[in-house]
Amino acid sequence: MILKDIYSKDFYQILSQVLSSVIPDFNKEKFIKLIFNSEFKDLELKQRMNHTANVLRQFMPDDVNYVLKIVAKYQQLGIKEEVVEFMFLPEYIANFYLEDYEKSIVVLEKITEFTSCEFAVRAFIKKYPQMMEQMKKWSLSSNQHIRRLASEGCRPRLPWAIALPQFKNNPQAVLSILENLKNDESEYVRRSVANNLNDISKDNPNIVFKIAKNWLGNNERTDKLVKHACRSLLKNGNQQALALFGFVASKHIKIQNFNLQKYVNIGDKLCFSFEIQTQQQKLGKCRLEYKIGFMKANNQLSNKVFKISESDIQSNFKLVKKNHSFKIITTRKYYAGKHSLTIIINGIEVKKGFFELRQ
Repeated sequence: MILKDIYSKDFYQILSQVLSSVIPDFNKEKFIKLIFNSEFKDLELKQRMNHTANVLRQFMPDDVNYVLKIVAKYQQLGIKEEVVEFMFLPEYIANFYLEDYEKSIVVLEKITEFTSCEFAVRAFIKKYPQMMEQMKKWSLSSNQHIRRLASEGCRPRLPWAIALPQFKNNPQAVLSILENLKNDESEYVRRSVANNLNDISKDNPNIVFKIAKNWLGNNERTDKLVKHACRSLLKNGNQQALALFGFVASKHIKIQNFNLQKYVNIGDKLCFSFEIQTQQQKLGKCRLEYKIGFMKANNQLSNKVFKISESDIQSNFKLVKKNHSFKIITTRKYYAGKHSLTIIINGIEVKKGFFELRQ
């Protein structure tokens, strides 16, 4: 199922029943008709979310607390927590109750256990300087959903969300929140902290490297968080970050017998192989990756790095066989023509070849 199709006829039928029990004189037929307008079919997930909030506005009494009544009714039906499709409710709050700061943040805090509010809080962060203090308070909550919101809501590069350029330029306000959550008992929260730091690393790599260096070695779960937070630094070949995890530039490692398929059709798999070896007793810690230069519509190459493996190799030789799928997917359009493939060892490009992608 395509994700946007969570907003289905069945979903809106149940929603209209819930609204009928909450809103006096609710017109179910009119609601359904407005939802399924001529443009609905072509709307993507976030657009459907926003569309639902906008239609809801035409029926809801002018009181943000009615959102709590809707959530309570769904909870009576057995729907308890973290339901993606109900993110139109915090969207509704951000769209229509942004001016009512005090009431709105109370409602957002209460419903975030039911549906995540990370998109909605960003509008309040942009408008109200005091919102980051509220986020910091949330980072100390006893509820893991609220603690996660404190981190997820202020990610500088949260996908699909409105931008927070101030945190790309200076993430200090975000870092004080993440400091509170670095040893959180919840994996769900720690994963958000890691994603936040990964966002920050794209604009402020040195800041994240220093944090990683300070946090690493405290305990096993924080170590896991730090490794996940540094994934973009590692993929980009940041030598400081790689060295932090023991992946140093290894001049003693040589690549031999690099074989790369010369032609591959769109829809098929590209096969390649190579050997790595050393004159020393063992190869040691190796992070193996490959980078493909994809031909674009403008005849320029766009690079993307893919991980092969990461291990401490006790032998002095390793044979690597790999294939890369060119199966047609919705997230990438393939163009026929000359492509490149580069082998990367511990962040260093060591061998490059070319192949032709055919229709």
